[in-house]
Amino acid sequence: MAKGFKKRFETGRKITTESWFGSHQSMVVDHTEFDLELSDNEVLLKDDTHFYITTKDRLDTGIADPNRYANSKATYVP
Repeated sequence: MAKGFKKRFETGRKITTESWFGSHQSMVVDHTEFDLELSDNEVLLKDDTHFYITTKDRLDTGIADPNRYANSKATYVP
């Protein structure tokens, strides 16, 4: 092995979404099932572990969505 090379530890956990941290249109769920009031610019999404709320401009951008990976009050778990 090259000096300074560190093997990445793998937990064996697989994701079923398109990416680890991005938000995608395929993850959107109907918020009316949960009796939520969202603004016109917000959507409810579900990934492998939880539900969360984000804005529509974060969908399918190719960049990480802080609402998905952050432990914030925007996270919703029914």
